[in-house]
Amino acid sequence: MNTVFTKEKLEQILDQSLQNVTEQTAGVRLNQGDQPLGEDLCTVHITFDKGFSTSLTLCADTSLLTRMACNSFHEDEVDSEDLEEFTKEYFNVLCGKIAGAMFQATQISAHFGPPVFYHGRYEPEGQEVQFVLTYSDEHREGAQLIHHVPCAHTDEVVSAKV
Repeated sequence: MNTVFTKEKLEQILDQSLQNVTEQTAGVRLNQGDQPLGEDLCTVHITFDKGFSTSLTLCADTSLLTRMACNSFHEDEVDSEDLEEFTKEYFNVLCGKIAGAMFQATQISAHFGPPVFYHGRYEPEGQEVQFVLTYSDEHREGAQLIHHVPCAHTDEVVSAKV
């Protein structure tokens, strides 16, 4: 997210933010691990359009996001509209927490666009994966927080952003 960060420091900020926001907003404790995702997935994506040239994607088992939404809404069931609404708001809060932590560390203000929700897996165009943080919960449901950077092309110069 800028050369003032090491990859390890950025991973730490993303990890702490995700774990804190998930437990506070949805009552779910996620732990890093290597749990593979299932086949029924949802993805939410944002792009930082000021401060950093990067984007974040959360791809998770639909069952995990559904349980998180039910916990957050204090409901036994949620429909697909509620699931999408929760997931976008959850990711918005998460990215706000990340932007705040980034500002504290760098004094660089970040701005990101609205979260976009997808059923299934989504891969943003013109971006490449820098790293993936993989999580699972006590039910063995999984999620991946994916940090993307602009693709480096040999015919154009792209400033190195971490």
